[in-house]
Amino acid sequence: MKVREFSLENSCCLCLRSQVGGNESPAAGIGLIGEDSQWTAMKTWTTVTIRRNICVALAALTIGSPAVPGSTGGAASSCRKVAFSGKVSAGQFWQVGIGEGWVFRLLPIQPGQAGYSGWDLVVDRDPPAGYPDALLMATLPYNSINEREIGTTFGLRAQDAIGWNPRSFHFMIDPVAFHEAQQLFLTLARNGNLSSASAENGSHEVDHLLQLEKKTAAGQLHIEDTSLTPGVADAAPFAQAWALAAMHTPHEIVAAADGKPPPQGSLASMRFTVTLWLPESWKLPPELKRKQAPCVR
Repeated sequence: MKVREFSLENSCCLCLRSQVGGNESPAAGIGLIGEDSQWTAMKTWTTVTIRRNICVALAALTIGSPAVPGSTGGAASSCRKVAFSGKVSAGQFWQVGIGEGWVFRLLPIQPGQAGYSGWDLVVDRDPPAGYPDALLMATLPYNSINEREIGTTFGLRAQDAIGWNPRSFHFMIDPVAFHEAQQLFLTLARNGNLSSASAENGSHEVDHLLQLEKKTAAGQLHIEDTSLTPGVADAAPFAQAWALAAMHTPHEIVAAADGKPPPQGSLASMRFTVTLWLPESWKLPPELKRKQAPCVR
């Protein structure tokens, strides 16, 4: 079976970070720039090379840092805390306007030949500005396992995906910076420069991209309950803690249609609650409940 490739070898730095509420997840700190490479042996863990200079440079920019209550990094100490809930089914999308011309979405992951299932967390403009969205660019690493993707990708089984709960993320909130960063991201990706090597060599374009992404808001998605078909494959070494944590996320087991569960399983539906910490001056739609709360970064 071919899985969506994931490798940390020569591509990422590991910087452990806590999620909102103090929870830690084994891969929540997987570095800031990742690369796809061949990794098809589910039971084999590759050697991890620490990229100290990437960690130091990007930690200084606070991009992709955890959402920690009361830590504002020099920003305003009070934010508008917004919470909303929803439910999404396999192959379907869900969305809500969050004000200032932005929309929060859950988009289905395309199954492809590997039969992936699940959803991507997305923050985009209205009308949509397309790929990459504001959440993808501010929630690193790129091209690697990531908190913004709840699905059976990068070697995760369905039960591992729900065990990684909650999911913390950031998203860009400056429309002008977003559009500039979007074009720069596409140019770097087209030229093969979204890599750890580029960051290590001090690429001016990568530095500029990260600077554009500094103005962000924080968010968290908590999985309330799910229905899923568990995968029959063994948990990958990096996902074993999530596999154990899955029992703490309420879920319903759905039998495979043909009686043969796929190795990675599948996600059938998910009920969730999203919390956002937005600038105090943010103009919210009247239907969204809000309250003043300490900002998080």
